[in-house]
Amino acid sequence: MDEIMNKFGSYYFKQRANKEFSSAGDDIESLSTSIQDGAKWLVNKFKGKIQKPLPELLREYDLPAGLFPRDATHYEFNEETKKLTVFVPSICEVPYRDSSVVRFYTTVTGHLEKGKLSDVEGMKTKVLIWANVTSVKTEGSKVQFKVGVKKNRPRDVYEVLKDGITVEEF
Repeated sequence: MDEIMNKFGSYYFKQRANKEFSSAGDDIESLSTSIQDGAKWLVNKFKGKIQKPLPELLREYDLPAGLFPRDATHYEFNEETKKLTVFVPSICEVPYRDSSVVRFYTTVTGHLEKGKLSDVEGMKTKVLIWANVTSVKTEGSKVQFKVGVKKNRPRDVYEVLKDGITVEEF
């Protein structure tokens, strides 16, 4: 009986150790990302800059706060060139209450100016088919998505931060 218990215990311990070691790799990767984010924050702190939340930056430039998914919290913005790079944890799409859907790649870039995000890369919207968004512009109570053709939508539906739904491809 002791021999059987020893074999079972040994087998159980090996299985448990394998699970722990494989999850440790995921933890290390997550920690590495957190360290990189922390390092960027520390560099900005030494430069005398504390990065404001993305929704606040968008509002400051007269764009709706909920334009990007809620978990897109990390971004880089060069105030001199006005280049904005937003990092999204995974390719996702966000459905809005006006039945529109916007799909985001893991990195979205564009040129940010008052009321407009132009030269956009990494964002698509569904018109009849999925089409690349080239610019997003606000005009009063409307948000205009340019995808080769103009598509006006109510601005207020993009004011609320929403979660992205993970999708397989961009």
